[in-house]
Amino acid sequence: MLHPHSSTRTPGRTRPLLRDRFLPAVRTSAPSRTTAQHAAGLYRSYSITVMRVSVGVVFCWFGVLKLFPAASPAEEIAAAAMTKLTGGLVPAQVSLPLLGSMETLIGLALVTGRLLRPALVLFFAHMVGVFASLALLPETMWHHGMPTLEGQYVLKNIVLVAACLAVTADELTR
Repeated sequence: MLHPHSSTRTPGRTRPLLRDRFLPAVRTSAPSRTTAQHAAGLYRSYSITVMRVSVGVVFCWFGVLKLFPAASPAEEIAAAAMTKLTGGLVPAQVSLPLLGSMETLIGLALVTGRLLRPALVLFFAHMVGVFASLALLPETMWHHGMPTLEGQYVLKNIVLVAACLAVTADELTR
């Protein structure tokens, strides 16, 4: 059935496509739509790898910064959270290189795909500690119920967790 507001054959469609309702003059021809679909299909087969490598690069970057004093914007938060998590047993001068090394190793595993499963376990354990800082350091993370800049820095890790969940699902189904 050919809808009067659409150039697309869609069996049973009674309403115009959203695209045609809001952008009636912007229509793509069938060949370019096929090309776009082909490109999307091609990318889909590499999307998890691209995401894994991208997160790995970000993790390497954040980790390496923690290896150099005063280079990481998260240095104070990381040290304070680690001190609270360990009950003061791990001092900041030890925790920052430890965190930096761990993040760099996780990043390298994500980039290369080697030792991926242990790295993902380490990643999720690390994220538990990262998100624990929201509760352990409320005066730093929150202001009148809204996240501070430091809190937002921690909350952005939700995206990294979502990406690594996809990478984990892909890895476990191989």
